[in-house]
Amino acid sequence: MDAKVAPEPQPRTISLPRRGGAMAVLDFGPKNRPVDIVFSHANGFNARTYRTILQPLAASLRLLALDLRGHGASTLPTAIEGRQGWLEFRDDLLALLAAACEAPVVLAGHSMGGTSSLLAAAAEPGRVRALALFDPVIFPIEAQGAGGSAESPLVGGALRRRATFASREAAFEAYRGRGAFRTWSDEQLADYVAAGFRETAEGEVTLACAPEWEASNFRTHNYDPWAAFARSRCPVRILRAAEASTFRTEGREAELARLGDRVTIETVPGTTHFLPMERPDLVRATLGACAAF
Repeated sequence: MDAKVAPEPQPRTISLPRRGGAMAVLDFGPKNRPVDIVFSHANGFNARTYRTILQPLAASLRLLALDLRGHGASTLPTAIEGRQGWLEFRDDLLALLAAACEAPVVLAGHSMGGTSSLLAAAAEPGRVRALALFDPVIFPIEAQGAGGSAESPLVGGALRRRATFASREAAFEAYRGRGAFRTWSDEQLADYVAAGFRETAEGEVTLACAPEWEASNFRTHNYDPWAAFARSRCPVRILRAAEASTFRTEGREAELARLGDRVTIETVPGTTHFLPMERPDLVRATLGACAAF
């Protein structure tokens, strides 16, 4: 095999008994080196969705891509009543780092996964050597309710999402070129569908991330991102979508100024919230640069 061709990632399950279950991960790269990067996905997605983006890095780096609570093959509890919001993902990430990582890592993620990574870096700065955030969900605190109320289009859209299809092939054809998937390659979409559905007793497939759980994530934020930026200590690299970004900084110019050169923000022309799928080259370049810190 060509030494420059990275092998396929290996699926693993990491027990997190204090969190009530296990986290499924894809383990990319040389197994004889410590983990370099831990990557978390967007709401409703899964680790395999990002396989084609991450795999080229695995020729020289070790990466873990996670199925967050309520997604993919992870078995962590998904009780909606009385939720802590995204602090649950923060604490799951910290438990994963303690269980699977020997040294400080680059925490990275897309959308909800990026925000959860930021919250983890703020809670335990010593575990994180850099943050790479791809259109993270950063709302002003006063706007969090408006972004996640019962009337929010995101909540309503998740609750109306069709959960069951006759097969993965049927789901692929239903999604291809439509809605959120209109800018995705066929290979990216096939990876999302492969890990985003599970078989039912009736011989059909249903979403691994239940619509009610996805909606709960849109509804329940419960975090202060600007306090988290201030408490983190590592370099932070942010790629922001040019169109309808979820990284909103209006009214926060003073906080950004206080962070200084430690935080860099790049708005990527021609991208939407699905920036990693649209510009995987920039995502890889950013991850590689952060791994070199």
